[in-house]
Amino acid sequence: MRIVKTGFAALAATVALSAAAHAVEVKKRGEAPGTPESVWAIVGDFCAIKDWHPAVAECERFEEGGDTYRTLTLGDGGKIKEKLTKTGDTSYSYEIIESPLPVKNYSATLEIDEDDEENAVEIEWEAEFDPADGVEEAKAVEVITGIFKDGVTGIRKKAKAADEAQ
Repeated sequence: MRIVKTGFAALAATVALSAAAHAVEVKKRGEAPGTPESVWAIVGDFCAIKDWHPAVAECERFEEGGDTYRTLTLGDGGKIKEKLTKTGDTSYSYEIIESPLPVKNYSATLEIDEDDEENAVEIEWEAEFDPADGVEEAKAVEVITGIFKDGVTGIRKKAKAADEAQ
């Protein structure tokens, strides 16, 4: 099943790269031990990203005009302001409002779902965006793919540690 999902992700990235008139789509999937509820307890808070993503040093959550935002401070000092746009039982969606990343019109969803293996979940992080002005599409895809890869790896490590502690 993982091979099929990996192939699908590669196909999606290839299609996205060849369709310059459309927004770029990047997806990263991975598996982790646990139940959707137990893994969501690790990652589900909008500012929990500071605990599982290695690039995020700090996260400040705040309300503005009735909406929920977070400001991520990266290890290099860069800041990203994001707006929470939707929440589910084991998912949330958000938009980037301000960022040093080479993207614009960025919206993403992070979701934890049941896997077909026992005591395992599927992590899916996907985004749609346009490259920032003057940025080649391949560079924007490379940056977001790297962020997602590191994030899914971080979630997997936290979930594994929590599963082993039980």
